[in-house]
Amino acid sequence: MTPLHGWYAEEARDLPWRRPEFHAAFGAWGVLVSEFMLQQTPVTRVIPHLDAWLTRWPTPRAMAAASPADVVQQWANLGYPRRALWLHRAAVEVVERHGGVVPRDVDALLALSGIGDYTARAVAVFAYGDRHPVVDTNTRRVLARAVEGRAQPGSPSRRDLALMAALLPADPAEAAVLNAAAMELGATICTSRAPRCDRCPLADGCAWLAAGRPDTGDERRRQAAYEGSDRQARGAVLRLLRAAAPAAVPLTAVLPDWPDVRQRDRAIDSLIADGLAEADGEGLSLPR
Repeated sequence: MTPLHGWYAEEARDLPWRRPEFHAAFGAWGVLVSEFMLQQTPVTRVIPHLDAWLTRWPTPRAMAAASPADVVQQWANLGYPRRALWLHRAAVEVVERHGGVVPRDVDALLALSGIGDYTARAVAVFAYGDRHPVVDTNTRRVLARAVEGRAQPGSPSRRDLALMAALLPADPAEAAVLNAAAMELGATICTSRAPRCDRCPLADGCAWLAAGRPDTGDERRRQAAYEGSDRQARGAVLRLLRAAAPAAVPLTAVLPDWPDVRQRDRAIDSLIADGLAEADGEGLSLPR
């Protein structure tokens, strides 16, 4: 994957978390926050929220002192708001276990709330310069096509980490570039539905392209439609609670005209179960 280095140097998007001044200001905490936000959320939506978030809470200690209601409200429309609570819990754990410094060790990172294989290694690599394979959905697609000749990756597995690890240069700095470049390629060129193989730096050695871009029958998991879903109902309830915060909203005033009353009630119950809302008497509010 050597051609990726030159391509990345020329074509990489100018994203805040890639800038030296970002690392100088926020360090590993900034990387950790950005990775939380980028889970299942497009880059264009993350950028303005990231700036506002780190301005308000520039360190784990600052966030740990905030209330869960504050972080859920600040999360706004980023989606999957449980991530806000996980990030808050992780900040508290960083303060309690590591003196307010985001740990470098992958196992210590994995022990924090809401952090999995990808995020732990992303922090170790992009914040601390260590050598680890960093594999997200985009990287997995690049590996599936370029190396294995498959149209789409299968379900995530430890095998992806081993495959990427075998491709990394020995030098940690060069390995970090390759990790970032593979993700960038998958996000901008080797996309899921319309790969631009004519612009790909790996085209000459891509196993899938050499085979004629066959449909290899790989499972394509597609997210259910948002319109009319329980996710839409949850989002509507949260928007109402954020607008009213810190006051509670009477339960009778929570989406009284929602077309599916049972769906609305499921949304309320699931938000309470997830710790994203609290019911107190006849009112509903963000967690205190």
